[in-house]
Amino acid sequence: MRIESRDQFEALRKQSLEIETNRKQQVLVCCGTGCLASGSKEVAEAFADEIAKRSIDATVDLFVKSTGCHGFCERGPLVVLNPQGILYTKVKAGRVEEIVEKTLVGGEVIPGLLYKDPVSGERVEQYEEVPFYRHQVRVAMRNIGRIDPTDILDAIAQGSYSGVAKVLFEMSPHEVIGEVATSGQRGRGGAGFNTARKWQSCKDAPGERCYVLCNGDEGDPGAFKDRSIMEGDPHSVLEGMIIGAYAVQANEGWIYVRDEYPLAVVNLTIAIREARKYGLLGENIMGSGFDFDIKISRGGGAFVCGESSALMRSLEGKTGEPRAKYVHSTDKGLFDLPTVLNNVETWAGIGAIIERGGAWFASMGTERSKGTKAFSLVGKVKNTGLIELPMGTTLRHIIYDIGGGILKDRPFKAVQTGGPSGGCVPEELLDLPVDYEELTEAGSMMGSGGMIVMDDRTCMVDVSRFFLAFLEEESCGKCTPCREGLKQMLHVYGRIIAGKGQAGDLELIEKLAAGMQLGSLCELGKSAPNPVLSTLRYFRSEYEAHISDHACPAGVCRELTAFEIVEDGCDGCHLCYKACPVDAITGVVKELHVIDHEACISCGACLDVCPTDTIRTFPKHELEKAEVV
Repeated sequence: MRIESRDQFEALRKQSLEIETNRKQQVLVCCGTGCLASGSKEVAEAFADEIAKRSIDATVDLFVKSTGCHGFCERGPLVVLNPQGILYTKVKAGRVEEIVEKTLVGGEVIPGLLYKDPVSGERVEQYEEVPFYRHQVRVAMRNIGRIDPTDILDAIAQGSYSGVAKVLFEMSPHEVIGEVATSGQRGRGGAGFNTARKWQSCKDAPGERCYVLCNGDEGDPGAFKDRSIMEGDPHSVLEGMIIGAYAVQANEGWIYVRDEYPLAVVNLTIAIREARKYGLLGENIMGSGFDFDIKISRGGGAFVCGESSALMRSLEGKTGEPRAKYVHSTDKGLFDLPTVLNNVETWAGIGAIIERGGAWFASMGTERSKGTKAFSLVGKVKNTGLIELPMGTTLRHIIYDIGGGILKDRPFKAVQTGGPSGGCVPEELLDLPVDYEELTEAGSMMGSGGMIVMDDRTCMVDVSRFFLAFLEEESCGKCTPCREGLKQMLHVYGRIIAGKGQAGDLELIEKLAAGMQLGSLCELGKSAPNPVLSTLRYFRSEYEAHISDHACPAGVCRELTAFEIVEDGCDGCHLCYKACPVDAITGVVKELHVIDHEACISCGACLDVCPTDTIRTFPKHELEKAEVV
């Protein structure tokens, strides 16, 4: 059925919603990438087999839906039972028959499958009462976990494309841009540029035609919110792009997807095909006379192609290298024509802004950072996953109330935000409200929404070295300050971590950082020193310990660290013996174990598995002194 009018669209939506609401029970199985890796596909198939075996009407009585990422990756595979609202975690295919028999048929809750709060120790039955979900406010992620991303009618039933119908039949392009301006939405890809201002600049620019692009080349370590949106609700991205295209009067669009996101490509391809089939993409959308179509381009695996001008060069079939920033893409972008490029999350929120109004979106967040923001919460935190919260939410609330606190209840040390171009925020700033301005002032940035939590066993010198190594590998090499600055800075870090640091090394690092910030062509080079400068700002004593004392306070740097099993604490559990990759630990069960320092490679595997926390680290030079004596 091709939709030829708004009335036809509303009739289709009403029909789809009736089908959805008439289902007596639904089983929502998370089939995002994380849960799929844990076996959720087998869980969904087991539910379908069990329903068929019992001759239950699978369309009305008990409907199984494979959804996108629910966000709570730490507890997958996840299953939600509606209308009961029950969340079951870590579900295996072997438990499906029990779930159907006891819960769906018998009405009995299975306590062992419920979420257990790490603070209170209590089991939480209701999905919406789990702290991880209870504190969230979802806009860009509003339909993820609720719809089957491969079923356009399911998406329409939940409100997808209603924003498109509204702008095409009720609003002028000028009014659309005005509504987005009222929302105060800023780009969710890192730079935080005002969305409406970007659209207006493109609309006003001279040119025979213009383009609308979506940046799905999410390459930051620890970030996956764009991937989850593309996989779990591709229709929100398409809807936002259609609305943006109408606002600037573009007829062509591309979604540039990271090559390592195959499921996102599959689901976007299906969504585009279905949208064309129903007349929501292509010529004469909904009979309105407006033409717009979208193609997918897979990235070449280069981190730098997440930068706007490099992305456009890649789309043109050229080497993905940035160009000078005084050339604005809204004037001369793709093929040197006016271009709007927004991030996946930015586009995903547009439909909701049009449907509910810019003022509604602006009522959330802070004075200069409006609305909500999605984050990938990972690292040394109990509840890892994907979250969306109002701007201005504090780091403490995110890490402790939503994240459940630090793994093994160890002390918090820092949180790294903004990917490899972001910075590390220390414990004294845990009450910092997360928005563009506050993070920048703290020496970090919003970036694409990655949030990596670190405990006291994290070496901040090593963390900075890791991000420098990543950026050196990913630098396009076009400009000297970035290409050579990263190489030289990494060389200095190498000798500091090896215990060969010299007086003046920290000052040299700061000079190199200043040169990169001033002279680099694009933001990859300009922002590359952020992890370095933020760790020097907040953890300088840790650097000084590496250089002056030849010691790593966190016990991470191999050349500086030795390990010893404390006699009074060891209960002979034998776990360290099993974990050691070089057989440097001797001992039998229930007796004291001993580390052979000659054989030990200081990998820390024993430290990670010790349940009694009785393996201590100490500077390796103390061991060498003892041997001399």
